[in-house]
Amino acid sequence: MTRRKFTSKFKTKVVLEALKERHSLAEIAQKYKIHPTQISS
Repeated sequence: MTRRKFTSKFKTKVVLEALKERHSLAEIAQKYKIHPTQISS
């Protein structure tokens, strides 16, 4: 299994959405198909 590589643009998009606090980390993680700890760490 290979690791996924995320672009800076993708990371910025996820972080900005998390900072808005309109959705839970779990919801954002599900939307972008990543694990919630990848957002909060």
